[in-house]
Amino acid sequence: MILIGQYDSPFVRRVAIAMRLYGMGFEHRPWSVFRDADEIAAFNPLSRVPTLVLDDGEALIESAAILDYLDEVAGGANPLIARSGPGRRKALKVCALAIGMADKGVSLVYERVLRSQESEIWVERCRAQIGRVLDVLEPDIAARGTPFWFGDAIGHADIAVACALRFVSEADPSLFDRTHYPALAALSARCEALAPFQEIVQPLSPPKPKAL
Repeated sequence: MILIGQYDSPFVRRVAIAMRLYGMGFEHRPWSVFRDADEIAAFNPLSRVPTLVLDDGEALIESAAILDYLDEVAGGANPLIARSGPGRRKALKVCALAIGMADKGVSLVYERVLRSQESEIWVERCRAQIGRVLDVLEPDIAARGTPFWFGDAIGHADIAVACALRFVSEADPSLFDRTHYPALAALSARCEALAPFQEIVQPLSPPKPKAL
């Protein structure tokens, strides 16, 4: 399998970490959605990442869809999410909040580096959305009393939250005050100490679009 996208993307990173945890090998092509848009478009017409190219040439797009496939292929060995029921729905909700927060972080980065003048209304909206997600996630994880969101084993919810927290922290350190969100900070540190997180990481690099 070929995983396309740079690891400074929280979406690409969560897929790569899940693949490591599942023991799945892959070739990594660290293509940029700006510099390498044409190359990515050969597999994904949206030129978006992550894109996972299967051994038969089929290309899967969007991180949640890719992870759904990986969960299916992995079978019952150390699942990263419940297969059905309330546990699955709750985990998917945490993932959706985390990835939505990361997406707002991406919007803030693009607003800063791609526009000559930032829209104050848009920036404040994105910052408020990130803050509200943090305010929801903090008491949830704090009340659980387990190393990870749904028990003693890491899952997709933990991976998504940790990847999102790292990204928004690098996008703007003021977005995630670790003293104000100690339970999330502890989860982030616990995840980032794991070997797959230390292996699969890339400092945020602001996009540099090709000259037209």
